[in-house]
Amino acid sequence: MVAALRPMPADVLGPWLASSHDEYLRERIAAGDSPEYAQQRADEADAEYFPDGRPAEGQQVYQVVDGDDVVGVLWIGPVSLQRPHEWWVFDIAIDEPHRGKGLGRATMLLAESEARRLGAVKLGLNVFGHNRVAQNLYTSLGYEPTAINMAKTL
Repeated sequence: MVAALRPMPADVLGPWLASSHDEYLRERIAAGDSPEYAQQRADEADAEYFPDGRPAEGQQVYQVVDGDDVVGVLWIGPVSLQRPHEWWVFDIAIDEPHRGKGLGRATMLLAESEARRLGAVKLGLNVFGHNRVAQNLYTSLGYEPTAINMAKTL
């Protein structure tokens, strides 16, 4: 297993963006957002980070490859143009058949290296509360909580 990153080809970007949008909606709803609010947040993120369906300045979208196989996706970039040195892992996804082989860990290490190379001094991320596997991975890599949202269904 040797993961590497390559820029996502333009012909793959559109379908990935649509799929990523839908997954973000599902995650937000699973985390407790109303479908309407989840849709609003997803639409706002698309408009900010992918105006006209293309990555905004500084946003980097990669395919994760293992040998000749595309095994996942990584999207990193500055949180905002006002904070160009504070970067975010907006999306990391390893395809189901390739999970459990260390590719998520390898991809996060590549994300850190790539962000550092492009000028980042800090890399943050969000992990939804129900995703314990990802939480464990990020903790093992030295990521620490900066805020914890909690809720209870009444």
